[in-house]
Amino acid sequence: MGPRRRALLTAAVLGVALVVVLWVRIPWAATPEVTDPTGGLTADQLSRADAFVGALRPASLANLALGLLVAGVLGLTPLGARLVTAVARPLGGGWVWRVLLGTVALTVVGRLVSLPLSAYGEVVRHRYGLSTRSWPLWARDVAVDTGITAGLTALGMLLLVGLARRAPRTWWAWAGAGAAGLVVAGSFLYPVVIEPAFNSFTPLPASQLRTDLLDLAEQSGSPVQDVLVADASRRTTALNAYVSGFGSTRRIVVYDTLLTELPDAEIESIAAHELGHVATDDVLTGTLVGALGAGAGVALLGWLLGSAPLLRRAGADGPGDPRVVPLVLFLVAAATLLSTPVQNGVSRQLEARADQHALDLTDDPAAFEDVMRRLAVANLNQPDPPAAWQWFFGSHPTTAQRVAAAQDWRP
Repeated sequence: MGPRRRALLTAAVLGVALVVVLWVRIPWAATPEVTDPTGGLTADQLSRADAFVGALRPASLANLALGLLVAGVLGLTPLGARLVTAVARPLGGGWVWRVLLGTVALTVVGRLVSLPLSAYGEVVRHRYGLSTRSWPLWARDVAVDTGITAGLTALGMLLLVGLARRAPRTWWAWAGAGAAGLVVAGSFLYPVVIEPAFNSFTPLPASQLRTDLLDLAEQSGSPVQDVLVADASRRTTALNAYVSGFGSTRRIVVYDTLLTELPDAEIESIAAHELGHVATDDVLTGTLVGALGAGAGVALLGWLLGSAPLLRRAGADGPGDPRVVPLVLFLVAAATLLSTPVQNGVSRQLEARADQHALDLTDDPAAFEDVMRRLAVANLNQPDPPAAWQWFFGSHPTTAQRVAAAQDWRP
């Protein structure tokens, strides 16, 4: 059996393993019947959400299409290969520099092309009061995000091309194992490395709310080390909270906007939902699914990069040629887009289970209903978006579905 067939067979086996994990670990429950598609929002609130979405959604879709188009032009023509070669020429043009600088250049080009649409999206968020960022802070966030993305992607590409040069027949197996390992490492490192790059965190001062949140975590069977406040109001008026970290780094994080906008009972309902993800090991499930998906994806990449016509189209000689970088980035972007509805379908099921955990833990469906409506109003979410949009992009149940679930809940 040749290397390409082994890669394809491995991708198929890992794909089957992924399906088994999804079947076993995900609570595939039916969505509750929605009798009120407004979710209890007023006509003015519905109109405002519709207007916001109407202004932002076309730009979001255009941004997505433009990013994929640019990646395709650079990856499926010699243009990307020429760029990779050109940016490394001042430093001697060695393969390491071509991979590192080429990846950074391609990432920056993609970000610059979509920058006008991103800026328009920020204008819309300012117009509707959802964003509070100054333009210098917005530019700083874009630069930091681009730098982190470019740096991590460049290191990943260096690993992939280096393995392909050293082990031309089995590189995809080693790279797949490395990708799976990076997914696991990222789950541990994200709270302590990435989050602080965008927000500052301070302990929630001693108060009844802090005591109640710590007690709630104990009752949930997921004790936390601290309750932190994120300075989200520097950027947004949106409301959110989450639980991050593992073991000694696990903490409840609440946006400072929550503390000024919501009563304690509703903050506790949100925290109980987030604790539900911990209680049912959703982070472990997500990490396992991500690791299997990464391994299967790299094995499939090994099969694709064995195609001579595809490599010729990209202007590369093989997986160990630095000029293959634009093609790899395009294939990853296309795979990410194709897998989006699957990822979001899984996410909706996990979020629905966390909602049930919150209701069981707090025994307060009224507070849950109220906070779901408040979140929809504050974040300008449509309570019942178009079905196609929800299927593809919806990572949570709709507001109408969550309110219906609270109304159907029984202790």
